[in-house]
Amino acid sequence: MSKRYGSEWWGLAVLVLPCLLVAMDAHVLNLAVPRIAADLRPSSTQLLWIVDGYVFFVAGALLAMGALGDRIGRRRLLLIGVAAFAVASTAAAFAGSATELIVARMVMGLAGASLMPSTLALIRGMFTDARRRTVALGVWAASFSIGGLVGPLAGGAVLEHLWWGAIFLLAVPVAGLVLALGPVLLPEFRDPAAGRFDLLGAAQSLVALLAIVFAIKRAAVGDFAEAGVAFLVGVGLGFFFVRRQRRLARPMVDPAPFRDRGVRVALLSTALTFFALYGTEVAIAQYLQWGVGLSPLHAGMWTVPSVLAYLAAAGIGPAAVRRFAPLRVIMVALLVVAAGYALIAAAGGLFGVVAGGIVVSIGLAPAYALGTDVVVTSVDAEHAGVAGAVTETGAELGGALGMALLGSLGVAVSRLSSYGQSFEAITAAASLTMIVAAAAVLITRRRAARMT
Repeated sequence: MSKRYGSEWWGLAVLVLPCLLVAMDAHVLNLAVPRIAADLRPSSTQLLWIVDGYVFFVAGALLAMGALGDRIGRRRLLLIGVAAFAVASTAAAFAGSATELIVARMVMGLAGASLMPSTLALIRGMFTDARRRTVALGVWAASFSIGGLVGPLAGGAVLEHLWWGAIFLLAVPVAGLVLALGPVLLPEFRDPAAGRFDLLGAAQSLVALLAIVFAIKRAAVGDFAEAGVAFLVGVGLGFFFVRRQRRLARPMVDPAPFRDRGVRVALLSTALTFFALYGTEVAIAQYLQWGVGLSPLHAGMWTVPSVLAYLAAAGIGPAAVRRFAPLRVIMVALLVVAAGYALIAAAGGLFGVVAGGIVVSIGLAPAYALGTDVVVTSVDAEHAGVAGAVTETGAELGGALGMALLGSLGVAVSRLSSYGQSFEAITAAASLTMIVAAAAVLITRRRAARMT
């Protein structure tokens, strides 16, 4: 093993840590919401921004942060983002009012948006060998499951003994490790030919994506007036953003790589995967408690097998692409995810949820890692930051749309029949979504074969 080879993997170990930060934050806050509501007494609107403000700003700032990293350096942006995340987390921990907590969560969202494109771009630059890069992306994707496993357990333990703000302090030691090890183990990459940072384009993309995600969230709770206005604002700003980017000599987002069918279908499959994943997550948690009758603790424990299955399946993608084309592996993986959701819908009960969740995870791990690999490697290393940001933006928008549409489907069905049938409808719709995604990959592969 060469020194260069070994340093790559030590660097990857550092890049896993920011992923843990993001995944843990997504889970620990939900545990503390009742205590936050009792202590700070936020209004319903303020509570929305406390819970979702982080997600809004992550989704909105991803493109801008990807472009910024390409210009100032991915390692530099990563370290700045981690430091800002730690400071904002500390401010959130000691927030004395709902407004202070909302502002801290927004800053955490902006900082969090800098982490994902930076980690993906650094992996793209560090791992020049395709096989090693695929393995690295599998590890990168698996780290989110580790954060999803550790987050609730650590958050629950903290809330048992400390005040609600202490859950935000979990990020501080992790951030400290990144800041200490990052300058030593991570190389710096940037686009030497990049022009000035496009502030207007960054503002347009931020507000446009923030408005669209906000619209989806408001529609999910039935506030269609606010949702309609926000959606029109988002689409309008998005239109002007795209038109302006096409006219610029050095656009923030180069459209050339995304004209490739394989890249587009990889983005679509990622978005639809997160549509199904986020859209069923809450329904499954509620079904285990209301439908099966488990306590919140036991419901959480029964989701551990699917997390472990995801970790175990992280190596399937790298092994499979040694013999088969990436899009073919993605297609099969999406069909496995579809089978998992179909099993949940058909079998029901604790067995159906646990067994189906394991099957979903086995397909999800290679589908997500390889889909990300296809998009990130569609550009040269100098533009990998924006490519990673586009991938994560698609995932965030797909997930938000899944929560809104599948959640609304569940509510509609429950009004006409029972809660159990509502759960079946949601998981069956998720299975159908994965079949559509697999069909899109199949059509793309056949068209590419005819062209060659």
